[in-house]
Parts: sequence; structure tokens; C-alpha cells
Amino acid sequence: MRTRPLTARGAACLVLGGLLCVAANVLAARPLLYIGVLLLLLPLISLLVVRAPRRRGEVWRQISTDLLAVGETSKVTVRFELYAPGVPRGRWRDTLPDAVRGDAVGEYPGETRLLHYDLEGVRRGTATLGPLLLRTVDPFGLAQRVQAFGETRMITVVPQVFALSPLPTRVGAAGGAAQTRSTRIGQGADNLIPRAYLSGDSRRRIHWRATAHRGSLMVRQEEEEASPDAVVVLDRAASRWARPGDTPDPAFEAAVSLCASAALRFVQDGYSVDVFDSSGALLGALRGHEDDRDGLMVALATVIPRGEPRDLRAIVGGTPPGPLVVITGAIQADDAVRLSTAGAAAPMLIAAGASRDALAVAAEHGWNVARLDTAADPAEVWESAIPQAKAPRG
Repeated sequence: MRTRPLTARGAACLVLGGLLCVAANVLAARPLLYIGVLLLLLPLISLLVVRAPRRRGEVWRQISTDLLAVGETSKVTVRFELYAPGVPRGRWRDTLPDAVRGDAVGEYPGETRLLHYDLEGVRRGTATLGPLLLRTVDPFGLAQRVQAFGETRMITVVPQVFALSPLPTRVGAAGGAAQTRSTRIGQGADNLIPRAYLSGDSRRRIHWRATAHRGSLMVRQEEEEASPDAVVVLDRAASRWARPGDTPDPAFEAAVSLCASAALRFVQDGYSVDVFDSSGALLGALRGHEDDRDGLMVALATVIPRGEPRDLRAIVGGTPPGPLVVITGAIQADDAVRLSTAGAAAPMLIAAGASRDALAVAAEHGWNVARLDTAADPAEVWESAIPQAKAPRG
């Protein structure tokens, strides 16, 4: 970061000193010359005082949450060790990316070497905090120096999660807690011991929290579980959404948040959940482990519209799930005709920007439909898409 070596006061002092020296020669006034030379020397001496000392520093950052959600506030603690002759006075500022915001500035030095500020998630994605900038000035405020210290810290901003209503009991009778079964090595999910990642290990078994703490990929022990009985599909086909630009698409952001919220709702109700995108790529598999949730949220943090959709029957596979939630964008009636419920017990289609004809056609083909409006409460949209308790479709 390039800054001017002199402050506004220092530049004014330099200009005034030059003018006085010229006036002293014109008017033959020696006192003006003395004052002019003094004003010229002061900024130069101030520059020497500020820039001559050699400084180095180390920075450690600690964030209160491993993953920061959009709209969530986290506390950041920065330990700043500055090695320099004397204790310079100035102001510190931590460099923040566009994905977050916070009042990351303060006076230096403080009472301790610990600097604190609050950080709020603004836009999902991955970004870096830092470096830490220290701006110091001389006692007269004529010269300044801005230095960067420490490494940057990666931060992941995940989608916002909303509290959604559960499905009626009879709707989820084909899945849920009644059919969740698991056989694990060890004494249960709470006692699973992570181990180092080996070539060939499945991404679905990455232990995200252990990875974050140890700094290297860690995976859970071998486990054997039943097939998932709830499926959530995020349709991110490029044709469904606005073209990516500098500002995020509000409709797509709402769809990603609803995708995460629906998956976590099913987990709370006892379902095993698979989350796919429209191309059939697995975004997350939730089997009741906390690191499963973290893995899904990390995957959803960077997802963007791209590709073309596949047939839902190819994504779901040969075994019809219990609940099936498809979250899509701008679809037309022709698109709705091709959307198969894949024999799901509770098919729910939530669309942002869909035409009325498309929703009507989807309803005729067995979908429980709702329109995802960015101005509407996601919980109310979800409520309107929940099917009534009835027998599963064949």
C-alpha cells in the first residue's frame, strides 16, 4: 500500500518554507530566511525520525467461529508483537475483504498487545484477512509511515441458515429417524477419532473441524451407513440465473441459503441427507456428524451458477427418496414438464423467477410448489411448499 511520506501538514510546511525563502531573497529580510529554512528542515527531520527505525512484527489472529455465516458476527482477537526501538504511537488497521465488514481500527499502542474487533459476514465465499497495517506519525504530525505486518488469514463466509418448519410426520414416514441406521467402528459418532488423509479417501469423510485445527487434511474412521433417505438438489444451471458479475445475484444467494437450511432441517428431523447440484455433483452428505455440516457449508460458500441440469432420476438413483427438495431459478413451462419427481414421497419444488405457467405445470406433475421471492421470508416460502400428509406416490 503506497502512501504519501508527508502528511497534509508536512506538505504545507514544506511549501510555506520554500515561499518564505523566496520572499526573504526578494525583500532582503534575513529573519524570513531563517524561518523558511527551519520550515524546510522540520519535515525532513520528521521523515528521518519516522522512517529510519527498523521495525518487524508478528501477527496472530484468532476468530471465535471456524465458519462465519452471512449476517453473523464473530469476534476477532489479534496479537501484535512489534519489535522496534521505542514504542511508536499511531493507529492500526486490519485489512478486510469485501466479504466481511467490521470496525478493524484502533489506537496503537493500547493497554495490551491484544487488538479486538467484531467481524460480520456480508457475502459468502472465501477471502483473506490482513495484512495488519500500522500508521505512525512524528510528534509534530508532519511525516507518516504505513507498514504492513504479518501474514494473511483465510476466512470462509458460509450461507445464512434459517429456521424452517419440519415436515408432517406421515409425509416423512418413508424416511427419517425410523429408517436411519448406522454401523461405525468405535463407540459412536461422538467418539470417532480423526486420522490423517490418505490418497484415495473420499471427500465425504473429511473431518473439517480437525482439519481446521491441525492445518492438514483429516478424515473420520471407516463407517458404513444406510442409503440417504432425503435429497436436496440445488439447480445451479447457468441458464436459470442471472450472469455472474461484480455483485451477487440476490435470487441465487437466497436459493443457496434455502438449500443449506432445508438440508439442516432434515438432519434435525432424523434424516440422512444428500445434497447435489443440478449436474449430479455431491455437495454434501449429512449423517449426523457436525463436520458433515461444516463440509456442506464450505461447499456452498463458493458455489456459483454454471453447467447444465441433468435428469433428476439420474441424480437420485434407483431408490426413491422420502423428501425430495429441488431449488431452482427461472424455469419455464417446458422445463417444468421435464422435472420428474423420481418417485419421491414428498417432492417439493421451490423456484426463484419461475413463470406462473411453470409452477402450475409442475403442480400438475405431482410437485408441491412455491415461489422463492427475495423479499419474502424464507421460512414462509418453505411453509407454503410443505406437502400435506398423504400416502407416498409410487
